[in-house]
Parts: sequence; C-alpha cells; structure tokens
Amino acid sequence: MVNAAMTHVPTTEAAPESTNVDPSVTAERPPPPPLPRVFAVANQKGGVGKTTTTINVGACLAELGYRTLVIDLDPQGNASTGLGVDHRGLETSMYHVIMHETPLENCVEPASIKNLFVAPASLELAGAEIELVAAFSRELRLRRAIDAVLDDYDYILIDCPPSLGLLTVNGLAAAREVMVPIQCEYYALEGLGQLLRNVDLVRRSLNPTLEVSVIVCVMYDARTKLSDQVVSEVREHFGDKVCRAVVPRTVRLSEAPSFGQPIITFDPSSRGSIAYRDVAKEVSRGATRRTR
Repeated sequence: MVNAAMTHVPTTEAAPESTNVDPSVTAERPPPPPLPRVFAVANQKGGVGKTTTTINVGACLAELGYRTLVIDLDPQGNASTGLGVDHRGLETSMYHVIMHETPLENCVEPASIKNLFVAPASLELAGAEIELVAAFSRELRLRRAIDAVLDDYDYILIDCPPSLGLLTVNGLAAAREVMVPIQCEYYALEGLGQLLRNVDLVRRSLNPTLEVSVIVCVMYDARTKLSDQVVSEVREHFGDKVCRAVVPRTVRLSEAPSFGQPIITFDPSSRGSIAYRDVAKEVSRGATRRTR
C-alpha cells in the first residue's frame, strides 16, 4: 500500500514534465515470449483505465503490424463501442460464444485499424454470470473458444469485468499472461493484492502457466509528486514487470471512446498516443511477426 505519509503531499506541487519513460529504469528486458500471446487485462478496482488500456494497447500493437484481437468480456461493452462496434442488436456476441459455444470467429468484427479485430460484448453477458453457475465446464468455455482461433492472431487481449465473477475467471483461465493497469493515485495498490491472490488461485486450480507479466501505470498527473511516488512504489514492488512508459491523464484519452476510436486515430500526436505506442513497443519487445 502507498505510504500513509503521502496523504500530506501537496497535490499542486510541480513534478518533472517528462512522463513517458522513466530514465532511471535502464535494465535490458528479456526477449519476448513466442507468439501468439494471450493477455487478460484485469484489475479488481473499477475506473482504473482497464478498458482504455485494452483498446489502445490493442490498436498500437495492430499499428505495429501484429494481427490483434480484442475480446470484450465486460457486459457494459465499452471496449466494443470504443473501437466503433455498436453492441446493440448484434446477432452474435461473446454471450453466444460463452453460453452457446458459438465459434469465436463467428462474432469477430474488423475495427477501423488494419490488423485489429473485435469480439464484441452485449448486455446479455450480464445474465451469463448467473447462467454459467449451472453450466458444465463453466470456467473453461472461453479457453476452448480461443484455442480454436489462436493461430489466426499474434495478440489476443481480453477486457475483463472489474469483479471476480465467472466471466473474469473465464478470462484468467483462457489467458497466458495478465496485464494490469494501475492508476497513479493514492489507493493504487488497494485492489492489486486481491487480484494477485485471485491470479494465484486460478493458476493453482485452472491455469498453471498464468502470470502477471505487464503492469501499466496510467492516469499519471505530472503536476503532483504523488504520481511519481506511486510509480516509484509500483516499480519497487514489481521490478521489470512495470512498463517504463507511463500513461498521462489527458482529456483526449477520455474523449476518444465517445467517437468510437482509439487515441492513435482520434489524436495521433497527443501525449496519450505517444504513451500507448511506447507501451505497445514494450509489450511486443520487437517480436517477429508470424507468417500466415
């Protein structure tokens, strides 16, 4: 938890202007895992930039030339609408994939960016939490669906709901890695301990290879020392799992989803675009694109 003394830090004191890369973090990272890679983007807290990170990291990976699929597993469907897919009135959505074992490829929609695809959510997913309780092999339905299309993509990002229900368990059971956005605020680590315990539970029960591999510091406010202190503490706890690039708090990042666009098309030169491009480069680590 962030040190209690931080509550006395003035929130208007200036901090360094450069927010994209921490120059103190210079250690070389290991080579990237082989493609394809499947990430569950998860955090037990709501409002931490989870969907924003899913959308924009996915878009930036696609821009780098990697064939990328964003799976919207949140009944609110924000990742779908943020990438320009209207989830109302869909004939096939992730609800049908989870509950009726419809092939995942049947609900995939192309996004406006080359190499980027979306498997949209629908409001029906809200009922899936209850319907799954009595379902056979309920925790592994998404894994089976992804396994059938795994060779079609370089990266798959699963936008999980903030609560630990059966949909999130499906996301964690299907993924190989977990990407965690952490906001640069006082209670940044509040939900992280619970998430790590849940990841460990899923690892022991359902998915032995699951690991938290990427942590992204988001909502960085360069006007406060508190943001710097949170980033420093996260780096101290998690080392090179934490991206060197940090994502600033900007109005443009908040506006982009209402236009159905990721930040790199909504405002390509903005600080948010630069930051998420840097995050995507760190995630990919220059992995060789697969030939198909």
